[in-house]
Amino acid sequence: MTIMKIADLLGPWKHHVKEDNYPLRPAVFTCQVKMGCFTFVKVMMVLFNLLIFIAGGALLGVGIWVSVDGGSFLKVIGPIASSQAMQFVNIGYFCIAIGIVLVVLGFLGCCGAQKESKCLLMLFFVIVLIIFIAEIAAAVVALVYSSFAESLLRAWVTPVLQNDYGKQTDVTGIWNTTMSELKCCGFTNYTDFTNSYYFKNHGQTFPPFCCSNLTSVSVCNENAAAESNVQGCFKQLFSILRENANIVGGIAVAICVLEIAAMAVSMYLYCKIDGKN
Repeated sequence: MTIMKIADLLGPWKHHVKEDNYPLRPAVFTCQVKMGCFTFVKVMMVLFNLLIFIAGGALLGVGIWVSVDGGSFLKVIGPIASSQAMQFVNIGYFCIAIGIVLVVLGFLGCCGAQKESKCLLMLFFVIVLIIFIAEIAAAVVALVYSSFAESLLRAWVTPVLQNDYGKQTDVTGIWNTTMSELKCCGFTNYTDFTNSYYFKNHGQTFPPFCCSNLTSVSVCNENAAAESNVQGCFKQLFSILRENANIVGGIAVAICVLEIAAMAVSMYLYCKIDGKN
């Protein structure tokens, strides 16, 4: 009996053979690999954005704490703030703003991946892209147009010194720590405090950090501050940044890489959702 005849005889029994006993077809195997990759990326997206959400909530809580009770916060982190001595803006509002952004991003990314919502994923992608472009633009301005960047910072910081220093506890404490550790005065020099709230409510005098020779004078008036010629905190801060350029650059690059990875993953999930369904 030939092989062909044997095959013909077994033909009626073919339907009794389960296909599960045979190896997976290539198309089915490829599909399962793609589904496994999609699931893995989805889980990583959820976990990563969950961490962002938690970090944003913690930062938001710290910002509210600083804004409500800056004195106790400075007592807790006093040594840390003194060693860094690089916070010379209202850190409470800054933490609140960054915390809100992180909470929103974490929520969009986590829910978008978990619910497989193309709308939330696209919104997450757009927000991260806007932040990324803003960071690149700020870095270009800071590197290429350093004088312009200084003008922008001065326009932002000077009103804080004029209106809030000596009035708000958190602003005053942070600036006192900064000026004490960096041996500086104001953003540019002592003139930043001229006609300020502190100046008007302290007998037209300047903060003691603006006078390096207070041992020979009783008060830090305009003449004493001019003779001391204490430089502003921006120059001191800029010098610290230049000395630690490698660290600052490394942190900036790491942040940019994370943002690019987040955008790539969100776009991958966005494009694969239709194919999965």
